[in-house]
Amino acid sequence: MLTIYGNRNGGFCDRLGRRDFLTIGGMALGGLAMPQLLRAESQPGARSHKAIINVFLPGGPPHIDMWDLKPDAPAEIRGEYSPIKTNVPGVEICELFPKLAKMADKFAIIRSLSDSAGDHSAYQCMTGHVRGREQPPPGGWPSFGSWLSKLKGNANPGVPPNISLMYRCGNFGWGDPNDGGFLGLGHSPFKVVDREATEKRKTESMTLQGITLDRLQDRDSLRISLDRFHREADTAGSMQGLDAFAQKAMGILTSSKLADALDLTLEDPKVLAKYGVDDPVFERDGAPRMVRNFCIARRLVEAGARCISMNFIRWDWHGGDGMNFINSKRDFPLLDTGLSSLLQDLHERGLDKDVSVVVWGEFGRTPRLNGNNSRDHWPQANAAVIAGGGMKLGQVIGRTNKYAEHPVDRPVKFQEVFATLYAKAGLNLNTREFDLRGRPQYLVEPGCEPIRELM
Repeated sequence: MLTIYGNRNGGFCDRLGRRDFLTIGGMALGGLAMPQLLRAESQPGARSHKAIINVFLPGGPPHIDMWDLKPDAPAEIRGEYSPIKTNVPGVEICELFPKLAKMADKFAIIRSLSDSAGDHSAYQCMTGHVRGREQPPPGGWPSFGSWLSKLKGNANPGVPPNISLMYRCGNFGWGDPNDGGFLGLGHSPFKVVDREATEKRKTESMTLQGITLDRLQDRDSLRISLDRFHREADTAGSMQGLDAFAQKAMGILTSSKLADALDLTLEDPKVLAKYGVDDPVFERDGAPRMVRNFCIARRLVEAGARCISMNFIRWDWHGGDGMNFINSKRDFPLLDTGLSSLLQDLHERGLDKDVSVVVWGEFGRTPRLNGNNSRDHWPQANAAVIAGGGMKLGQVIGRTNKYAEHPVDRPVKFQEVFATLYAKAGLNLNTREFDLRGRPQYLVEPGCEPIRELM
């Protein structure tokens, strides 16, 4: 839900409060492109709309129970689930993913992610980098969507290129899509979900409280207020270029494109029913089970977004007795339904060649069950599902040892996944941008190549 709350106390001369424009600055300007990028996008031959949907499973999903089962291992390792065959010969996944098993030719499984950071955070899945392992550039590393916003701009002027469907979690790192880094606040994600609204079971909609559309379209008074906000609220210059963004920001707020994409009442009821029913309850410090956000992600891409980041459920299950298997029996089917419906929709709409999807968590889980019949943190091995983007799918990349403890064949790094997705999104990996100290920075580490098996 995108909400702009009015505040009459301490406002500007036109009675719009500072909070009004802080919200407009922080949300409406997020992900907007520079004018020259918009002009380039409008040139003949530049209308290809590549996009990425980044699905983050906060908490560390158990790779050995989902995508890399070891049925011949001892009981204390193999766990409770059996593998089932998929429609790709030789590829098996967990029995609780029957819908995905029938369409394994439409995705690839990476079973050998080898360099998970090991901390509870979305940071590595959003930026490809690790906090503390390397010195970040001044301003910080940009996320997936920030690079796409900067280098591709808007595909539709009424829809931000970089959109977040990530709910604010009790564990802050699980709900942080990361800002624009050294690329600037103008390329930060546009946040369209709200924890308080979800907890109150409100549907996604665009609500403007205290600011009418007429007032938003009053460019003269808007400019006066933005100019004053620029002077008073940002003497350090971090919002430099605000005037260049102002009209486009208001275009987003007053356009129906974004609101329509978020409004599931406009979706075909038969299509929507495939995704299942949302559960807006937040479990402890994780994200809610908003399975229809998979549908919203597709609708946002169709409306013009270039990157959608979303968090889904809470996957940190090693506390209570048997919670790994109790919770997975409830939540694996939700992922099976949401992801399979998304991939099916992308294929039926002819979007699978342009829209890439990645599904992953921050690390894997211990192959050996602990004293609670659950699995603890395990960064030594991790897995991901990747789809769309015109990639070569219907395959498994990499292999772990007989107990899924560590990769023994084709270890894959996060940076390689990022390189693959960037390349499939139409970005040149040799592109460089300059950080706040004027030093050149690249999308991925120099020398890092896309995953050859997928290209």
